[in-house]
Amino acid sequence: MIMKKSVFSLIIFSILWLLTSCKPLEQQELKLNSLFSNHMVLQQKQDVAFWGTYTPNEKVIVSGSWGKESKSVADKNGNWKLNIPTPNAGGPYEVNIITKDTTVLLKDVMIGEVWLASGQSNMQMSLKGWPPNDTIKNSKEEIAKANYSAVRMFNVTRNFNLKVVDTVSGKWDICSPKSVEDFSATAYFFARRLYKELNIPIGIIHSSWGGTVAEAWTSSKSLQELGGFKKSIAALQDLKEWQKTKDWYSKLDSLHIPQTNKSWAALSFNDLKISQSSVNTEKWKNIELPGRYDIFNDWEFDGAVWLRKDIEIVDITADYTLLMGVIDDMDAVYFNGKKVGGLIGSGHHQTERVYTISKKLLKKGKNTIAIRAIDAGGPGTITGTLQLSNKNNITISLSGSWKYLPMAEMYNGKFYVYDLDKIDFSKRPEIMVMGPNLPSVLYNAMIHPLVPYSIKGAIWYQGESNVGRAEQYSRLFPKMINDWRSHWKTDFPFYFVQIAPYNYGTPPNKEGSMDLRDAQRKSLKTKNTGMVVTMDIGNFMNIHPANKQDVGSRLAGLALKNDYNNKIVASGPLYKKHTISGNKLILQFDHIGSGLTTINSKLKGFEIAGADKKYVIASAKITDNNVKLYAKTIEKPVYARYAWSDKGIASLFNKEGLPASSFTTE
Repeated sequence: MIMKKSVFSLIIFSILWLLTSCKPLEQQELKLNSLFSNHMVLQQKQDVAFWGTYTPNEKVIVSGSWGKESKSVADKNGNWKLNIPTPNAGGPYEVNIITKDTTVLLKDVMIGEVWLASGQSNMQMSLKGWPPNDTIKNSKEEIAKANYSAVRMFNVTRNFNLKVVDTVSGKWDICSPKSVEDFSATAYFFARRLYKELNIPIGIIHSSWGGTVAEAWTSSKSLQELGGFKKSIAALQDLKEWQKTKDWYSKLDSLHIPQTNKSWAALSFNDLKISQSSVNTEKWKNIELPGRYDIFNDWEFDGAVWLRKDIEIVDITADYTLLMGVIDDMDAVYFNGKKVGGLIGSGHHQTERVYTISKKLLKKGKNTIAIRAIDAGGPGTITGTLQLSNKNNITISLSGSWKYLPMAEMYNGKFYVYDLDKIDFSKRPEIMVMGPNLPSVLYNAMIHPLVPYSIKGAIWYQGESNVGRAEQYSRLFPKMINDWRSHWKTDFPFYFVQIAPYNYGTPPNKEGSMDLRDAQRKSLKTKNTGMVVTMDIGNFMNIHPANKQDVGSRLAGLALKNDYNNKIVASGPLYKKHTISGNKLILQFDHIGSGLTTINSKLKGFEIAGADKKYVIASAKITDNNVKLYAKTIEKPVYARYAWSDKGIASLFNKEGLPASSFTTE
């Protein structure tokens, strides 16, 4: 009896304790992802996802005016998610999100086709362009006629994060001249063609960031599975690594990075003595120009460097013209210690440098050219022709080996200036830079928050920032595609743009943009993908080609053919295989359409090689919709390649006017 009373008392005590000690669940405001707002487009004929946060254990109802409703209950953390079926394309509709104390009404909701557009600057580039250098073809006319009320555009605000986040900033806009000028030109032209041919509402979610690498758009889990990024991912979480970076810069004097052209012109590192011929450069590194100058001791950086070259001059009777190619971004050029030219401030990264060297500065024998070049972001390059010449037909090539030394490094909004008498570059740690090119940070902040918003597929324009790492990209890019698909839990179509030819300044026999293009071509082995070739609409001197109309239209062509059953040819010729017949090599292609052709009546850019892989220019002829290659000096051809350079020229097309991709048979 005593035992029974004790047990009964314990039960009563426990109940009273629970009643008095447990706090009631805190009321939370109903919150939605920014994707769920007025003017949104929902994917037709799907169970589309809605989600958000609310009071734990409370009911949330989503009701569409097309006659469907769905319910969910927030979990213990306040998260809720549900799916609601959508009808065939149409609208406008209304959507109500209802709780016991709140009703959110979404107006002007359309049902149609939703696509995600992502990548780097060529996808980010808006319809108004970035004048004066980076412009969109017929920009003003295109903006003026962009009145499509059934096309809706969502711009994801650029953001990066070391951890996944759940929401993005942005809003849905109705396509109009005012709203479209700041929207992705490629994404707009893609949506416009879809709308014109399908005549249904089109929604485009645009999430891109210029100058970014593919690994930034890939989840940490997938990168770790891929390999090659484990060290950098681990370092991001290592406070000791961040401290090493802090310690490195704390020992250096610093200057704020200029914000105007005037302040750039006034920038000084107290380093002009380096321009003098008497400076000892024995301990300087060697660098090959034309090429990149922003890589030192295998580390890549933005900032200021000195480049020097001694040359022998015999004829000093006339002025010389100095051609220093295109310097990205700024320069100050000295000849025998005297400044002879330079461009400082923004907007000069595509300008060819042409300076006059007065005969008064010349010395018979050794002369010194010194350049302080500043790379303010992205790849720092010197491209084009480097030479000295005079009216007496004397020409001196400046291509080849130069002496090279960093002067100041840009980091977190400042220039950190090196004391060249004391600095030991071998002790520089692996620099931890908090920015959009860290592994996974753009996936975390600009892709993950979009999941699982129902989309039809994705379009992608990126790769320029991965040039030089083609082998890695051939594995990384397919991994990224399937990474996104795994999070959406559907193998949606993924169409991408092959990067255009551009003068990256790739030295002979070095990996360049052609290798990256081939990595993209090989990525077509990934199921449900398609590639737009831009060999014919690039700009050798501008990494941002103006013709985004054809890019967007060709992307739409892939979707129209593969996803909307339009009977069209949507791809240019793609290398399939080859055979050898005597001293001739015969290439076969997929996607020949109505037949192979050449626009300029002559095929160019084809090369063949024997087993030694020493390529020579080949004569090329279209025969029976194959391309037959021949070269007198190659008796036993083994390999072939086409448009295999940074500045590859398109000459092979199908009769539908779509260009063939560059390729190598190796």
